[in-house]
Amino acid sequence: MDHFLYRNGELHAEDVAIAEIAAQVGTPFYCYSSATLLRHFRLFDEALDGLPHLVCFAMKSNSNQAILKLLAGAGAGMDVVSGGEYARARAAGVPGERIVFSGVGKTAEEMRAALEGGIRQFNVESEPEMAVLSEVAVSLGTVAPITVRINPDVDARTHAKIATGKSENKFGIPISRAREVYAHAAALPGLKVIGVDVHIGSQLTELEPFETAYLKVAELTRALRADGHEITRLDLGGGLGIPYTRSNEAPPLPSDYGALIKRTVGDLGCEVEIEPGRLISGNAGIMVTRVIYVKSGEGRDFLIVDGAMNDLLRPSMYEAHHDIVPVAEPAPGAEQQPYDIVGPVCESGDTFAKQRDMPALAAGDLVAFRSAGAYGAVMASEYNTRPLIPEVLVDGDRFAVIRARPSYDEIIARDHVPDWL
Repeated sequence: MDHFLYRNGELHAEDVAIAEIAAQVGTPFYCYSSATLLRHFRLFDEALDGLPHLVCFAMKSNSNQAILKLLAGAGAGMDVVSGGEYARARAAGVPGERIVFSGVGKTAEEMRAALEGGIRQFNVESEPEMAVLSEVAVSLGTVAPITVRINPDVDARTHAKIATGKSENKFGIPISRAREVYAHAAALPGLKVIGVDVHIGSQLTELEPFETAYLKVAELTRALRADGHEITRLDLGGGLGIPYTRSNEAPPLPSDYGALIKRTVGDLGCEVEIEPGRLISGNAGIMVTRVIYVKSGEGRDFLIVDGAMNDLLRPSMYEAHHDIVPVAEPAPGAEQQPYDIVGPVCESGDTFAKQRDMPALAAGDLVAFRSAGAYGAVMASEYNTRPLIPEVLVDGDRFAVIRARPSYDEIIARDHVPDWL
């Protein structure tokens, strides 16, 4: 469920008309619903009721300061994968004890910043990383709390580019070596082993891969405790998918996911962490764009819009589907016709949809890309010197620009021309 609905013939975000935002902000822009973000976070929080737990928002899906502050105020922790994301979380007022540091390539500088600023735990991905983290912690006269990310060799049955739990993926330690690696970690002076971490992928639409992975985690936890390790925390990652289409097929609910967690690891007496991103922010955002031209081609018509692949990369990068709807509500039974919906970037890959049935549209019409709140603005670029587009947050009947569109002068001023030119 989201809060982007037609009302009086116009698409609204909560109680604000999208056309009103477009008139004030210009197009294209991202628009987020506070009510949807909070509802989705609370669904996860309630799903784990009865277990000691922390729901950490996966910031890589959407890292705007306003979004982070909104979710942190509701009790969310944060899952960060870089020093920059850590700095964003702290700037949003998230305390260090609610920040989990994931990622395969943490640098010594990032480790130092997190240890000095406060951190809940590092999810360690390799033995070389353990050695560096131990050295940094010792140099600071402290001990770094860690979980070890294990790779359970489980097929998440998702897009190949977002699968992370198979043996050929770059993530984690092979589960077959876990006990050996934990013994090594326990011997390092700057580390304190506190738990087990696993993450098998993103946009999972069925629970079976989670169950397979979590049963392996439970078995490993018992073995590690038998080896003398004090395992008190299980980081189970994120990855639950969202419905990108309005079809009757929908991914499992957070309540079903929570029941699975309780069934597979709930008897271990561990605190549970989960790190959803997409399901919290994905359907809480849309990208709004305007038709520039309607162009007739050889056997097809093109809608050329002012949004482009640099603004929303997912269709080009992942062949991803987004429902695309007119901002002005079509009349009941309005005739549909197929369009290729494309942007203005000089790449054939700047295509959002091919032969998508839409009501007849004309230059100047607004359209909205649904389910664009995750991996939208965070993956945007200034390719073709196209400014990053504004982000807008709606709360009831009010809205605010939470990231402004830079001017061309501001973009160009970031370049530095050497004296010899």
